[in-house]
Amino acid sequence: MSMFDVTHVSVRVGDGEISFETGKLAKQASGAVVVRSGETAVLCTATKGALKDFDFLPLTVDVEERFYAAGKIPGSFFRREARAGEKATLTARMIDRPLRPLFPKGWHYETQLVAMPLSVDGEHPYDILAMNGASAALAVSDIPVGDHVGAVRIGKLEGDFVVNPAEEDHAALDLDLIVAGTKDAILMVEAGANGVTEAEILDALDIAHGEIKKIVETIEDLRQKAGKEKIVVEAPQLDEALVAKVRDGWGSKIADAAMIEGKLERQDALAGVKEEVVTELAPPGDDGEPDPDQLAEVKAVFGSVEKEIIRRSIAVDKRRPDGRAQDEIRPIECEVDISPMVHGSALFTRGETQILGNVTLGTTRMDMRVDGLGLETSKTFWHHYNFPPFSVGEAGFMRGPKRRDIGHGALAERAILPSIPDQEEFPYVIRAVSETLESNGSSSMGSVCASSMALQAAGVPVSAPVAGVAMGLIKEGDDYIVLTDIAGVEDHLGDMDFKVAGTADGINALQMDIKITGVNFDILRDALEQARQGRLFILGKMAEAIDGPREQLSPQAPRIESIKIDQEKIGAVIGKGGETIRSLCEEFEAEIDVEDDGTIRIYAPTGTQVEEAVARIESMTKEAEIGDRYPSAKVVKTTTFGAFVELTKGTDGLLHISNVKPGGRVETVEDVLESGQEIDVTVAEVDRERGRIGLRLTDDPAIQGKSPEEIAELSKNGGGGGRPPREGGRRRRERGERDRRG
Repeated sequence: MSMFDVTHVSVRVGDGEISFETGKLAKQASGAVVVRSGETAVLCTATKGALKDFDFLPLTVDVEERFYAAGKIPGSFFRREARAGEKATLTARMIDRPLRPLFPKGWHYETQLVAMPLSVDGEHPYDILAMNGASAALAVSDIPVGDHVGAVRIGKLEGDFVVNPAEEDHAALDLDLIVAGTKDAILMVEAGANGVTEAEILDALDIAHGEIKKIVETIEDLRQKAGKEKIVVEAPQLDEALVAKVRDGWGSKIADAAMIEGKLERQDALAGVKEEVVTELAPPGDDGEPDPDQLAEVKAVFGSVEKEIIRRSIAVDKRRPDGRAQDEIRPIECEVDISPMVHGSALFTRGETQILGNVTLGTTRMDMRVDGLGLETSKTFWHHYNFPPFSVGEAGFMRGPKRRDIGHGALAERAILPSIPDQEEFPYVIRAVSETLESNGSSSMGSVCASSMALQAAGVPVSAPVAGVAMGLIKEGDDYIVLTDIAGVEDHLGDMDFKVAGTADGINALQMDIKITGVNFDILRDALEQARQGRLFILGKMAEAIDGPREQLSPQAPRIESIKIDQEKIGAVIGKGGETIRSLCEEFEAEIDVEDDGTIRIYAPTGTQVEEAVARIESMTKEAEIGDRYPSAKVVKTTTFGAFVELTKGTDGLLHISNVKPGGRVETVEDVLESGQEIDVTVAEVDRERGRIGLRLTDDPAIQGKSPEEIAELSKNGGGGGRPPREGGRRRRERGERDRRG
């Protein structure tokens, strides 16, 4: 008899199947589900911890990659998984964002969601399975989440939409769209694209929601068969009399303070009103301190009234806190070449958001290794985002990038990546870094703009400039307003955060989080069109600072040149035991990479060094032609009939005894030349069938000033480089010389 009571359900999504299983693994978690597609399997758990005295939702989401799942050993020093990588972090964010708004108000139990890939087949990505599995784990647990969430990936491949495309096809997708939602509404969108239109995005969202409904129905089926009874949570209720008292007594002051244009000034003004309310409605007791419960209630009421007033002002009265129209973008200033020693830099300031973009160029040896469970092993372009606390006027710890920083950096990277040239056109590794110097709304989209300008300033031949804008939505009953370029307060109090980035021709990246269910496709269509107009406006402002990539790289940037040689000549460049290539690297202070197909990339600090290295390699690997000059050819052997001279590694020519001295014959070659001596020679004759090259001294009057054709004609008439005697005859003469010397 089995000790497991296993429940299994499955659903057809696109051309594949997703299955959910509970009751076998991790049974001490509040809820545990294994979700599978193909040979990829992810264990997802939801665990309720202790009740905390918090005024916020204590939810954490972790994705724990295990390298054994893909048959790999970690590349770290300890050969053990360390902190979560970028893929795991981004997947955790995609799990968190649609589920967090569904927890009931008043749920203060410490809650943790964990997704652990157990098997990864390289065809079915684990991220979509983890998102669905986390919702299923909550569904079978006693945690009272309001609804189930389904997730699906929509790709556009060769002009057609594909549901959950194979991982090996991801690099070829013109649209990679991840959508999460309930049976009633879309809650989250994450997309990378290659200039798709707004209409295509809407079509893809429609397809995605149809598949999501099927997944949600399957999760509900699993809950009915194996779910635990839910914990009942009473939502905290505000004292309506106290709400009315704050609204009537301080409502006008809150409204006036909320309309102050400057962010810090507005925050200070609202904090002043809040202090008045707290002082009057939660006065200190006999011990000099207010009652903690009374203080918490007054603060909660003030926050509720503040939110109500600001939202109504925006949605109903159409008045934004800083006085802008709904489609108006804050003042923009753009500047390039901020940091002289940086390969490319730009400053993008929009209102109270300011981003410094920096670009660094490097060699292909500096590519970023991707040590994860996916198929991608390295990157030659990446974008990092930093958000120091001073950017919002705060003092705080700076201990490396947070999840938000990684997410914003990845969003900007997706937006810019389609504009980056391939390695054949521009053989550099590119790192872009955005430093948030000020923040009041959409620093991620500001990073897209700053980095795009910095790339152009660095001379990277991007296909088109890229800009981004953040859209918002506030909906009160039937009244709603779509906002362009949302500021921080509009993001915090709004119902939708909708970031769109792209070129003048289409969308490259999109990120959307919706907090309410009443957002229909008409609202999304309006938001996308409004975002397109905003993007075009911002691109125009950027063009005033820099209108296209510079033709020359920065003087501080390294130089890289790529050439291709005959594969049979690779050995001549590398040399015995790598001797030749090491000497080239030392002579020109260069890094030289040689690939199996004959491609050679030369990296050096200056353009002159690169050009000299290229010229040397080309001279070493090209076929000798009549008229070619070799100013530093080395005598490798002397004979009775001439000297064999090394032109390049593996290529020798013969300087006949009649030509070792201009103007006359000599008794022996050794009278003029010796082994190891460097001489200046010119090719006078080439016989490819016999593999022979005849040489003349470059300063020989017979060839000076003559064209290759004239030199060739001279050779035909008997004045060429001379021919060695037959092998047998040469040996006889050499033997005779030895006999005479003996």
